[in-house]
Amino acid sequence: MTDERLPIIDTAQIMDDYHVHLTWHNGTFGEVDLTEPIYRLRGLRNLRDPGVFAQAQVAEYGRALEWPGNIDIGADRLWDYTLSAIGRDDAVTFRHWRMRHGLSLRASAEALGISRRMVAYYYSGEKTVPKTVLLACRGWEALHDAA
Repeated sequence: MTDERLPIIDTAQIMDDYHVHLTWHNGTFGEVDLTEPIYRLRGLRNLRDPGVFAQAQVAEYGRALEWPGNIDIGADRLWDYTLSAIGRDDAVTFRHWRMRHGLSLRASAEALGISRRMVAYYYSGEKTVPKTVLLACRGWEALHDAA
């Protein structure tokens, strides 16, 4: 994934204790623990029942996991959980910074003084986000929050 295409779930294997093993279209895979959102978000309350949780299926086009009762978790959120589960919190932090400020790839690149392509690599998790870039994000944010 080198651009802003949405992440696509290829497969989901439901495991015990609110865990799911996700395989993504780009070859990334990881075991995600959904305990926290299931107990925090009111709309996911029915998933506390292991029988209901076990009925998860990949939604059409791989854009979400869905359950009976019109319950789903979007691929973007699951992608963040997967990145964290595989030790890529750098990418999650970068993704959240961009989204929090509504920055396009181009605007992010201009704000940080890096290429649009590198922003896409960092955003997709394809490349590790250097600490200097994460610090630049914090600096940019501090300047814009102070204004």
